[in-house]
Amino acid sequence: MLRRRFLAVTAALASAPLLAFDADLWQRLQSGGYVLLIRHAATIPGIGDPPGFRLGVCSTQRNLSEQGRRDAHAIGAAFRERGIPLGAVLSSRWCRCLDTARLAFGRVEEAPMLDSMFNDGEAAKRAKLREVLGRVNAFGSEAGKTNLVLVTHDVNIRALVGELVAQGEIVVARPQPNRLEVVGRLRA
Repeated sequence: MLRRRFLAVTAALASAPLLAFDADLWQRLQSGGYVLLIRHAATIPGIGDPPGFRLGVCSTQRNLSEQGRRDAHAIGAAFRERGIPLGAVLSSRWCRCLDTARLAFGRVEEAPMLDSMFNDGEAAKRAKLREVLGRVNAFGSEAGKTNLVLVTHDVNIRALVGELVAQGEIVVARPQPNRLEVVGRLRA
């Protein structure tokens, strides 16, 4: 009994700073200068894509579920409500990523460097990572006061920052020379 109370109090104390950190993180984003790694919103169940998958043909892919569409709208609403300045919104060419970006932010630029690495060989993965980090380095040296949005896949985010993310989750990172420094996570 005492052990359960201790665990409950510990859990409550541990979650309180997280809420404060989320509020602080949202506030920090208002100044710009961050990279937002967004995993596409919730999809219909499955892993990868069905046999016969074709890039650019959404009917052959695993797409956003209705919940995912609502989640994508909620992501955009959270950024608008908080006045977060956004620069470029780049996305993988997979329909679930493009739809997440469009529903959230109303605009998107296709970026093959963000395409899923799920079936890529090591050389292709390294090339994509170099290209993404090159874009991040260029963004980091810009004088603007916006945040760079990258909508992509879990496997890509893990390769970039070593973080496992849920669908619709956002990893907030600060550009560093040839790498990204994770400063927090958000769920709209």
